[in-house]
Amino acid sequence: MTFSNKRAISTSSLGLHASHTLDSKIRAAAYHSFTGIEIVYADLEAYGNTHKLDLAAAADQVCQLCLQLGLQVLSLCPFENFEGHNSPLQDRLAKAAHWMDTARTLGAAYIQVPAQFGPDVTGDEAVVVSELQKLADLGSAAEPVISIAYEPMSWSTFYSTWQDAVHLTELVGRKNFKICLDTFHIATKLWASPHDPSGKYPDADRRLAEDLRAFLKEFPMEKLAYIQLSDAERFDPPFSKQHSWYTEGEAAEFTWSKHARPFSLEIENGGYLPVVDIVRAWVIDKGYEGWVSMETFDRRTRGEKVTTEQCAVRAERSWKSLEKALSEPKSLL
Repeated sequence: MTFSNKRAISTSSLGLHASHTLDSKIRAAAYHSFTGIEIVYADLEAYGNTHKLDLAAAADQVCQLCLQLGLQVLSLCPFENFEGHNSPLQDRLAKAAHWMDTARTLGAAYIQVPAQFGPDVTGDEAVVVSELQKLADLGSAAEPVISIAYEPMSWSTFYSTWQDAVHLTELVGRKNFKICLDTFHIATKLWASPHDPSGKYPDADRRLAEDLRAFLKEFPMEKLAYIQLSDAERFDPPFSKQHSWYTEGEAAEFTWSKHARPFSLEIENGGYLPVVDIVRAWVIDKGYEGWVSMETFDRRTRGEKVTTEQCAVRAERSWKSLEKALSEPKSLL
């Protein structure tokens, strides 16, 4: 099997400056070999504000543009800190219903839901499961059905691994509740350390190899929504309170994610994660043929002089580098 999956990209990967408009990001993605796109909600809001449109009208225009360019809207993202939050559930469900309506107008297949990472939350699994069932039921209450792409993140409060996500998905028990896997999160949970001078945890290679072997044996592929790709830049010197990015109370991995998540295999931008080993296991060895999306948050894309075209060129180059690396018969396993 070769790495020939359908290519998607998040609009966060195509520029983080206010001048990087959603329509320019969509065009850049289409012109650089992507056939799917993840729409960041804030980008859609900004598009509506610029064009003096309400969100529904903005979503309709964006949907039409994507159709014209042959792009499928993979997801509306990220719907954060929903489950287990200690705020009124009816308020959270009302917000979720709005997101579902917006996703349907966009023609999105998924709403991407990062696993809860806020402080004001309950760890009562029965509550979490019940609330996620209600969220999934909102997605299936009308046509077309919107699925949930639940993403375990390395700094999530309770569900931070794919094993956690599989466990939760089985408890939720809804066909439209699936899992989004991201190379950044698996690597920064098991392999990459922001605090160690080496950039790696002790026994990092062993830990990752064991996890990938377990994935091959245990992960239920019918539960996989899609895969996301990104790399990470090594901290040199190691991350500490003295670092200019340090924010009190924020997980180091979250800080890392916001500033130093280049495209996969961008060694020139500090990328060093074992993305090839992870993708080889998740995609090639597991026989996964679905969507693979690029999701980066790279500080180098925040400048006004950077263009969405330049970001898309980087993304396309990254994909080709990964294709080449995966064609070589190497494995961590």
